[in-house]
Amino acid sequence: MSQAQPNKHYRLILLGIDLGTSGCKVTAIDETGRILAEGFGEYPTHRPHPGWAEEDPEDWCRVLRELLADLRQRIDFGRIAAIALDASTHNAVLLDGDMKVVRPTIMWTDQRAVAESAELNEKHGKAIFETAYQMAAPTWTLPQMLWLRRHEPEALERTAHVMFVKDYVRWRLTGEWCTDTIDAQGTLFFDMAKTCWSEELCELIELPLSVLPPLVKPTDVVGKVTARGAAEFGLPKGIPVVAGTSDSAVEGYAAGAIEPGSCILKLATAGNVNVMTDRPMPHPKTLTYSHVVPGMWYTVVATNTAALAQRWFRDHFGAAEQAESAATGRKVYALMDDEAEPIPAGADGLLFHPYLQGERAPYWDADLRASFVGATMRHTRAHFVRALLEGVVFSLRDCFRTIEEMGLPVTEFRLIGGGAKSALWTRIAAAVFGHEIIVPHGCDASFGSALLAGVGIGVFPNEREAVHRCLHEQEPCQPDPQESERYGRLLPLYYQVHDALAPIYRQLRQL
Repeated sequence: MSQAQPNKHYRLILLGIDLGTSGCKVTAIDETGRILAEGFGEYPTHRPHPGWAEEDPEDWCRVLRELLADLRQRIDFGRIAAIALDASTHNAVLLDGDMKVVRPTIMWTDQRAVAESAELNEKHGKAIFETAYQMAAPTWTLPQMLWLRRHEPEALERTAHVMFVKDYVRWRLTGEWCTDTIDAQGTLFFDMAKTCWSEELCELIELPLSVLPPLVKPTDVVGKVTARGAAEFGLPKGIPVVAGTSDSAVEGYAAGAIEPGSCILKLATAGNVNVMTDRPMPHPKTLTYSHVVPGMWYTVVATNTAALAQRWFRDHFGAAEQAESAATGRKVYALMDDEAEPIPAGADGLLFHPYLQGERAPYWDADLRASFVGATMRHTRAHFVRALLEGVVFSLRDCFRTIEEMGLPVTEFRLIGGGAKSALWTRIAAAVFGHEIIVPHGCDASFGSALLAGVGIGVFPNEREAVHRCLHEQEPCQPDPQESERYGRLLPLYYQVHDALAPIYRQLRQL
């Protein structure tokens, strides 16, 4: 889907490319942050076994080619001054000595490495945490590669180069092999204090240090579009390409979370609660990453399934909305919101837990399963849509309990991701958290990457100034007191349902 911007009175173009978990977004901006054109396309995630999630790197490149072909009809590619890319992290692209992809990429949502994660934590948990600031879990590259070492050893034996999602696509553009220091932190192979690859962590799975890419900063210009890259993607040869970083880092940056105490609530494929800090605050139940702004960090409490639950519901139960969307041009999710809007807060006692892919924070339990609880004859399909939206936000609020336990100060909440486009979902978030919600206007990871492209080539003097010049915000969403009171009474029940069903889910998995 694309949105044309007919006004072409601009001096230069900064192009951001976001390779998300389920699709690619491209955004072209000028030096004031005005969006000139954008586009989005989905690619498939393959699930050959329960709990698995893999993607074909060729799909990322195919969708990007399609988006750029469309974009070329609406902006002057000759004015593109720089490009930067971002992507979901933890996803290792394995290549052989001829730079051919060895196998499909295991994605961060994959849950196959449960046993390997438990073993790593039992035998080496202290060393891993002290070095990488994280505990092992199936989402990380280290446990995934330990699984490969045991079940597909030939794949690792063939591997001569490791890249990550954005790095692979950038290599197709430039021929340069590298990754940035933030994306590297998503592997469990990175020494956070020394800012380099850890030979000791690599030795845990007998991974040669030589297969890991050279490290750069997110704003470094790492190459230019080559003749081969230009021919494949339809871009002019010679455009500077900036390294970029993880989608999580760049989207919070793009949303204006550039000071300690700012909290990002993310409603995208997954859900995040990210709190900005002035120093690393590692905790066994959280993720810890460097910020795009030098010297800053952020703490992440992340769920596996947020807007992906909405997509799941759309794909399997939304045939009527999809047909109406095709006939009217209105988006399916907007039609689902229309259906859920009249249902009162709390969905008349129907609760949804979004554990469609197990769960990361705050439980780190791959055995958890999704559920609707409390259904009666009075509940309609609209109730289920409403309960789904509420359940995802309840899950974010569940994550926020860890932030409260850590005592991290929070001064503001900023809502990002595809879910932030929904006025209903935004209102639910404000009511559940009982706080004003700031919704940045027209910003996402691809917008943040475009800003990094500008920093990289000197259009902006530094990372903060890029945000100050280019970010715009909508009117904040205030919480409805009655809805907040209702959700406040439901949340303890939501937690209790998890506690009651968790052992039953474990038994179901064993069966």
